[in-house]
Amino acid sequence: MERFKKFLSLLVVAVMVFALTACGGGQSEEPAEESAEAPEATAELSELEQRVMAARDASEGKIAIITNTLSQNEEEFRSADFMVEKYGADRITHDVMPDNFMTEQEQFVAVVSKYGADPEYKAIIINQACPGSNASIDKVLESREKDDLLIAYCTPQENADDIVKRADIILSIDEINKGTAIAQQAYDMGCKTFVHYSFPRHMAQAPLAGCRDLIKAKCEELGIEFVDATAPDPTSDAGVSGAQMFILEDVPKMVEKYGVDTCFFSTNCAMQVPLIEAVHDSGAYYALPCCPSPYHGFPSALGIESPEDLVNGLQTTIDAINTKLEEDGLSGHFSTWSVPASIANTVACTEYAFLWMNGEVDKCDTQTIQDLLADYCNTEVSLVPYEDPDSHEKFDNYLVYLQGFLNFGEPTRDR
Repeated sequence: MERFKKFLSLLVVAVMVFALTACGGGQSEEPAEESAEAPEATAELSELEQRVMAARDASEGKIAIITNTLSQNEEEFRSADFMVEKYGADRITHDVMPDNFMTEQEQFVAVVSKYGADPEYKAIIINQACPGSNASIDKVLESREKDDLLIAYCTPQENADDIVKRADIILSIDEINKGTAIAQQAYDMGCKTFVHYSFPRHMAQAPLAGCRDLIKAKCEELGIEFVDATAPDPTSDAGVSGAQMFILEDVPKMVEKYGVDTCFFSTNCAMQVPLIEAVHDSGAYYALPCCPSPYHGFPSALGIESPEDLVNGLQTTIDAINTKLEEDGLSGHFSTWSVPASIANTVACTEYAFLWMNGEVDKCDTQTIQDLLADYCNTEVSLVPYEDPDSHEKFDNYLVYLQGFLNFGEPTRDR
């Protein structure tokens, strides 16, 4: 988390300049206006950051970052604003796809293609690459040579066979192999039982089912009892409230049956807050949210206020979670990833684009991308080519990764 602290003074200056020049009003979702100067590299930056800053200064061309709107995905939106503040609005433009991107495909295509049609823009980053991204890039390539443009997709939602032909870099969480890591983390926490909550609709999805299968296999290898528990589907008649109530009522029963040395996991986002609450109250264990992030479920479940600035407020949130769990005597009972992938993906792709524009890397240098992720997240990162769960084909430019775990409170206890 050192990089958040290193940037603080730099970003404060940028924000003060913006406050003196901008009109009053709420958060705009229009592209950021250009500033006179970009922030300069300082001795506080890591060696890799300084290399990126030098590449920015030595290269030419602009980067367009297209994200969901603030209301659809705040982490993605704020991460792009962070890149504008850090590297300068004269080099980076932040724009948004329509809220209803599924029904407003023409507008989505128009947003992306206007940057592709402008030869000043040398890189386009789409986070996340929702349906419509492929159509947008097809439109761009009608008037632009692909060799002249770096195209990056984050968390893609379209078929792998199609996206690898359009994007140069595809970056996402390793949803399947995450299962092995979760089971290992439960073992390291000292757990003897692992309860996996899901429902048939989710288990019909290959990545979620594959993750479950790897959790089960690793648990068997480590001597952990695996419990495959079925919860109500929030889209069923039970609704979200019914699914959440089930979790609140079922976790104490599981703890009574298997003991407090039980780790809990759910595949559903809506279940994370009640799951964290129930695990906290029962004194059990929780290795990872379905979407790894300190923001996913923890603040709401533990009564911690989320910061307005999700990027620069991340360390403050982690510190608050640490304090709360230490006070409650639950140090070592909860863990997650230190940086949300939605933020890390934007940073890594943007910094990679500067290196590419300066001729330092080719279209997809796996090691450099891994180094950028690890440097920003301040943790180990394991990055590998995506493997199709059905055909087992691997794609060299579709990269999936895992971060090291952030253990809240004291180190995990002895077994």
